[in-house]
Amino acid sequence: MAKKALLMVDVQNDFCPGGALAVINGDKVVGPLNAMLMLADERNWLVVASRDWHPAVTTHFKNYGGIWPTHCVQNTPGAAFHRNLAVVAYKDIIISKATQPDEDGYSAFEGKTKDGKNLADVLKEYKIDEIYIGGLATDYCVKASALDAVKNSFKTFLLLDACQAVNIQPDDGDQALETMKNAGVIITTTQEVFNAR
Repeated sequence: MAKKALLMVDVQNDFCPGGALAVINGDKVVGPLNAMLMLADERNWLVVASRDWHPAVTTHFKNYGGIWPTHCVQNTPGAAFHRNLAVVAYKDIIISKATQPDEDGYSAFEGKTKDGKNLADVLKEYKIDEIYIGGLATDYCVKASALDAVKNSFKTFLLLDACQAVNIQPDDGDQALETMKNAGVIITTTQEVFNAR
């Protein structure tokens, strides 16, 4: 039987309404992800949460024509996980990315645990076969993480109702979904996962 992991990407205050780089309806991913967390707990899945963990000074805030305001700076309230997300730091694996001044760190596969392990190594250590991904934002860190999951030979599912897009251009989210599908990511919803259990 396939061993499964839930990967929650960057559900942090700065990406939610009121945050420095808020995704419209970013907090709407919390409910579906909490439902998945309950399923993961019931089924003994591995749970991984990634977070942007930028230093105060980083090239990331200057890249891309300055479209990214300062956000998710280490140990600030904006970098904290959304208060309603049921992440349990002592139990779930936290992947911190973009921790160095010259890192963009879109993909969770670019981050590391506090012990210095990268995500691919963690997943292999737990003998994971399938990854279910949700979080923020569809057109950036979620997309990059899903594409890297496929590249690392994991069967990869995107939880459509547990993601929201930035949509700097109105169709960025749709284009990201198309790119992921073409790469082999399976688009599903939390309801479909629950119905199939």
